[in-house]
Amino acid sequence: VITVYSNILEGYNGNEIVEKLKTNLKNFQISETNNFSFTGEQEEQQKNMSFLLTALLLAVAGITLIIVLQFNSISKPIIIMTAVLFSFTGVFMGLIIFQMDFVIIMTMMGIISLAGIVVNNAIVLIDYTILLINEKKEQLKIPKEKRLALTDFINCTVAAGKSRLRPVLLTAITTILGLIPLAIGLNINFFTLFTDFDPQIYIGGDNVIFWGPLAWCVIFGLSFATFLTLVIVPVMFILTDRIKRYFSKKESIILQN
Repeated sequence: VITVYSNILEGYNGNEIVEKLKTNLKNFQISETNNFSFTGEQEEQQKNMSFLLTALLLAVAGITLIIVLQFNSISKPIIIMTAVLFSFTGVFMGLIIFQMDFVIIMTMMGIISLAGIVVNNAIVLIDYTILLINEKKEQLKIPKEKRLALTDFINCTVAAGKSRLRPVLLTAITTILGLIPLAIGLNINFFTLFTDFDPQIYIGGDNVIFWGPLAWCVIFGLSFATFLTLVIVPVMFILTDRIKRYFSKKESIILQN
């Protein structure tokens, strides 16, 4: 067994270098009795990635199951989980725009945390929309199993969006502002602050290397997901209602014939 190892110079990404090595080794002729593999940090990253992907899938499956039981519906959980999946796009866009590295453990933990926040905002919006629709049915004395007129349905959805605009924005803004000190590594020495009135404030340090990727992941994803919650979720809610109306009309025409 021959082991070749090396440290990574500052300013270079280890994963990118390994990918280049893999590309070059494809054209390198090796006898059938020999083989090669990447161990050490790369092997640990693959193990962590597979574990965190499994954790993410279990978390999404658990959230979906709870939402299905709560709403007793399939369309509404699909809308909510679509917003969650789209929020992951915001994470990758932020990493690409600001040219940040994808840190396996902390970035994946940030994505799992982000799913819970996005689900919460979408549930609040859809639940309030359903509440307004039921109140409108009571006012018009329409049975719960029947649908509102499309105009009334859209008006209820718009009213719910206006009413929940402030809570959704406040949730996003407070979370983002709360994570910024963690993302930039804002350090305060509270011991010297109370003893010598010297807080020793500085930005950076070792802790930002560890916690920074998680914080930036949630910040990027939540910034993008807030737009999704306020715009895409109501639009998808109306579209699914229109699709249900279309199929119910088709079904009634078939029964009449």
